[in-house]
Amino acid sequence: MFCLRNQEFMASLKRSMRQIHMAGEKVFVDYAGPTLLLTDRVSGFVRQVQIFVGALGASCYIYAEGHLSQSLPNWIAAHVRMFEFFGSVPAAVVCDNLKSAVNKASRREPVINATYQNLADHYGTVISPARPYKPKDKAKAENGVLIVERWILFRLRKRVFHSLAELNQAIAELLVDLNNRPLQKLPGCRREAFETLDRPAKQPLPASPYQYEEFHKARVGLDYHVEFDRCYYSVPYQYKKQDIELRITASTLEVLSRGRRVASHARQFGIAIVTVPEHMEAAHRHYGLWQPDQALAWAEQVGSHLRQLMAQLLNDTKTHEQGYRLHNMLKGLAKEFGEDRLNPACQRAIEIGATSVSNVRSILRNQLDRWSRLKKNARKPTSSMTMFAAHSTIIEDQKHVKSGNITQIA
Repeated sequence: MFCLRNQEFMASLKRSMRQIHMAGEKVFVDYAGPTLLLTDRVSGFVRQVQIFVGALGASCYIYAEGHLSQSLPNWIAAHVRMFEFFGSVPAAVVCDNLKSAVNKASRREPVINATYQNLADHYGTVISPARPYKPKDKAKAENGVLIVERWILFRLRKRVFHSLAELNQAIAELLVDLNNRPLQKLPGCRREAFETLDRPAKQPLPASPYQYEEFHKARVGLDYHVEFDRCYYSVPYQYKKQDIELRITASTLEVLSRGRRVASHARQFGIAIVTVPEHMEAAHRHYGLWQPDQALAWAEQVGSHLRQLMAQLLNDTKTHEQGYRLHNMLKGLAKEFGEDRLNPACQRAIEIGATSVSNVRSILRNQLDRWSRLKKNARKPTSSMTMFAAHSTIIEDQKHVKSGNITQIA
């Protein structure tokens, strides 16, 4: 009865096509189902370790290592070390449809993770995901996982490991023994087949090692900054409210718009705001980069009395905004009444103790800035007509002083 049922089951199975793998053509990668354990020396906390496995198509040469998770950084790092272990790069990488490799699984047009695709571009290889729910597409990976489970994981199952480096060292030692074991149906071993078939046919490693990069989509805010990992980075203000792409490495963050780099920053950690002055609008840049030294330098060019008044006013301010407004108000007076009148007006304000911008404006409106000039002229010998004119002007100023507008100044 058993043989009859088995024959019926075998007759119901679909036919399978035998796959022929060319030398140096493909490497099949996957994670093993069983895991190993890491035990903390102090707390005794136990963590599971995921086992990454890669197997070449022609020679069945195997690579394996342990990870704390199947996250994207671990997935990429495993490929880099696998290529270094092989000493060359195959033409294609056949993987499963895990999230670290494929963003959208599809039988015809799968969407590859941008970081994974960037790795493939760096090494000059192609990512070829297996079809969903079709394990026979990566039969070499499944067979390689089975061999690793039998000849490595089974032999390490009772050992206690306290660090990932210690565990990977044990895997590497057993990996040498696994690849040197004689094949059952073929002459030689996996290492000899690799040296004969795959290594000569594969392309060499690139000159520089791969630098890990992540890609994220983002949208520029109204303040022309983008946020990543609680840090804010500036973008040229022309790109506000636009969709962009971030390329992140361990040390840099680049902003890409339609494949073109528009900004680059040193990566920050924690909470930070990074703003490049060239990315700001002119008005924002003028306000954001304003310093009291700029105000004092401008006042020095106009005159010593303006500088003295400016220094006194800035000394009394408590915020950056107050100083910026004082600077702009005095520059407005210089534009309205002229710089040649502003300095004498500041001198008059200092003499009478009316050291505020509104008082300087009142002095200019009522032309009391001439008071200092008339006093200087009065000390010089002049003709009778000039003295009479000066005397008349002083009398006129005194009338203004008695008026309501100037009483509050004097």
